[in-house]
Amino acid sequence: MSNNFPKLHNAAWPGVVGKGDEEPIIELDTMLDLTVAAEVDGVKFDGVDLFLFAPHVDIDSSDDDLKRLAENVQSRGLVIGSVVAPVWEPTGGGSAMGSIAERENFLTQVRKGCGIAKKLRELGARPYGVVRIDSASSPGVWAEDPGANTASIVDTFSKACDIAADHGERLAAEGEICWAGMHSWQAMVNTLEGVGRPDLLGFQADMAHTLLYLLGYNAPEARILPEEFDWTDQETFQSALQTLTEALRPWTIDFHIAQNDATVKGQGSHDKTGRHCLADDPNGKLNITRDAGHWLRGADGASTKAFQHVCWDGCMFPNDVMMQPGTWNNILAAMVAVRNEHGWAA
Repeated sequence: MSNNFPKLHNAAWPGVVGKGDEEPIIELDTMLDLTVAAEVDGVKFDGVDLFLFAPHVDIDSSDDDLKRLAENVQSRGLVIGSVVAPVWEPTGGGSAMGSIAERENFLTQVRKGCGIAKKLRELGARPYGVVRIDSASSPGVWAEDPGANTASIVDTFSKACDIAADHGERLAAEGEICWAGMHSWQAMVNTLEGVGRPDLLGFQADMAHTLLYLLGYNAPEARILPEEFDWTDQETFQSALQTLTEALRPWTIDFHIAQNDATVKGQGSHDKTGRHCLADDPNGKLNITRDAGHWLRGADGASTKAFQHVCWDGCMFPNDVMMQPGTWNNILAAMVAVRNEHGWAA
């Protein structure tokens, strides 16, 4: 029997993130249609992960709105997995280490996000997945007082865990270099351990973002690979990935398959962060199939089975690239290869 877990999801948010200024937003229906159309050797995407942000999914959606959303996704033979809560100030949230008012706004968005996630679960459209959060603040501000700011993030995240528990949800903190207290692998571990509630708060590993942890962007002291690293030195690279994943894999409850060329990119209002590349980008530094194994397999070599689905993440591609069916077939092929190598049958 071929592997049928983890389930394979596309992300809808590349139609929104970085869009609206230089390029128009790609509507959710279009992203769903592109997802459904992709097929590789008879295998199709199982579902989508969603950004709870208008015009895709309004964070203030009514029950009727969510019922229509669930029906819209299910009518295409898809399910919903993880959802992203819009915790940032421009979307109604606030910094997790900011003023009392900012932190309350952050928690309000978490509460709304968990409410939507729960409702979609009750509607039968969301069989698994987490609610993704970040600290909604910059590493530069964090660096002004690392101890106090980390303590504030830990306190806010702890309160967010209480909210998640009330809704029967779990939170995943996004490991991305643009978020305070999460901008290096060491800072991320410190934050997770500070909260200390692995049943409610875990780590979301994105292969593109976590690659930059190795290079010490925004945190030179946490760099694992040497400066001026020679990317042909695969032995050193694999050792660095092992160090990284041994620290964060035990916390990982949500996983993004992605590619990265070891540079950063920002577009529109989105801060500079890990550059997502197409799965077959010749400048990509990852061997997607091989390197996903560091996250999907434990030290004993067995599949961790820590999550029921994986998601492709590729933000800030030009719209003309995203509208090409071949783009999504190539992405799906990369995901199928990962599942064939590191997944399991159930």
